[in-house]
Amino acid sequence: MKGSDNAKIVLQKVVDGCFAVMPRPLPDRDRLEKCRIISHRGEHDNHRVFENSLEAFDRVRDQGVWGIELDIRWTKDLHPVVFHDRDLKRLVHDRSRIDDLPWSVLKERYPFVPSLETVIARYGKSMHLMVEIKEEMGPDREKQNRILNDLFSPLEPQIDFHFLSLNPAIFRQLEGVSAGTCLPVSELNVRRISDIVLEENYGGITGHYLLLTARYLSKHRQNGQKVGTGFTRSRNGLYRELNRGIEWIFTNHAVKLQSILNAARGLRN
Repeated sequence: MKGSDNAKIVLQKVVDGCFAVMPRPLPDRDRLEKCRIISHRGEHDNHRVFENSLEAFDRVRDQGVWGIELDIRWTKDLHPVVFHDRDLKRLVHDRSRIDDLPWSVLKERYPFVPSLETVIARYGKSMHLMVEIKEEMGPDREKQNRILNDLFSPLEPQIDFHFLSLNPAIFRQLEGVSAGTCLPVSELNVRRISDIVLEENYGGITGHYLLLTARYLSKHRQNGQKVGTGFTRSRNGLYRELNRGIEWIFTNHAVKLQSILNAARGLRN
């Protein structure tokens, strides 16, 4: 699995490098104004600043980035926390699983892991929250839905937040959540996910910029759905996506792209 992940990283860098050197025209004013930069897990290096941490999110908020993408996991005592992996091995070399640890223990051992409640209180209404549901709800779906509904109740769906998932079936487990608030994430399975988004009338589709081709953009726009792409990292890559009419730009380099976007808007003023 590790070798496969490394191969994907290398391939993505090659693709990014190609798009970075291909000149693109400056997008028109309307597309520049509609562009929304979304920081993928915040501005982090996973050495000094960890992904999905308050410090990582503060760094992009302070630079005027529009939104943050974050991930939800559940502790053993069903406390929702903002963390990507099932376990702590990749970040801190601890094999403990998030769902095996009570919130009090996780908080004491690794205080950089924030609760979902803290993140919503700190960034809700001031930044758009793209919240990825990592796994199926369980073991107490009713309680978990009640917790999520309570936490998100101060926010307005679609205006203040969306839910993301690699597995669209998870959206059926969320009670009281409209289809328009849900955004399936495609990988290599773009055709299947696109069909599901159209059939279920979800709010839109997200995926890699190379795979979400003009054909998919056309189908979803005709259905009134939005498209978000990742993970652009260069000026030419950003301009390409904006010239295609992409509104949601997911990136690991949000501060850099926000600076490029601000400069481009200045050129159009």
